[in-house]
Amino acid sequence: MAEDVDFAGFLQRVRAGDEQAAAELIRRYESVICREARLRLRDPGLGRLLDSVDICQPVLKSFFVRAACGQYELQEPAQLCRLLIAMARNKLAHAVHRHRAQRRDHRRVAALDANALDVAGAQATPSRIAAGRELLAVVRAHLGEEERRLADLRAQGWEWPAIAGQLGGTPDGRRMQLTRALDRVVEQLGLERDHE
Repeated sequence: MAEDVDFAGFLQRVRAGDEQAAAELIRRYESVICREARLRLRDPGLGRLLDSVDICQPVLKSFFVRAACGQYELQEPAQLCRLLIAMARNKLAHAVHRHRAQRRDHRRVAALDANALDVAGAQATPSRIAAGRELLAVVRAHLGEEERRLADLRAQGWEWPAIAGQLGGTPDGRRMQLTRALDRVVEQLGLERDHE
């Protein structure tokens, strides 16, 4: 039971933009996301074009934006892990589809030396924190007034029945309203697209 309380508090801190909670989430789950991407990326030619980090970073960005707006109902760490794995699978499938649709000849692309890359770590640097806050502000600016209110209440930890009681409607209706709004804004801003 204490683990459930700790996890609920941890997610609340992630929603609130706590840098330490975000760094902890990255530390715990980044390897899971990368492993899933590596396991599913079976085509060695595409493996030269796509790296697990190319999948992991957009997954985490999307998760943090949607979590900050209160989209996810997660009760335990296993649910979070399953969500991140599903997001990684979807992002990888989209990236593979995009590369194949553009008919890129991945046989002609030279592999990079992994030691020559400057790979970002999991530390919450001031620039990462500022970028995350700016991104969230842009997302919020694209939400309508009522949608922003929903996101604010969810970010404060309100449950869907309480939100429906406050604003009217049904809990499922309000949950779907926020989900659709975030889907729309994320699509408008191109946040779900992989790195070009």
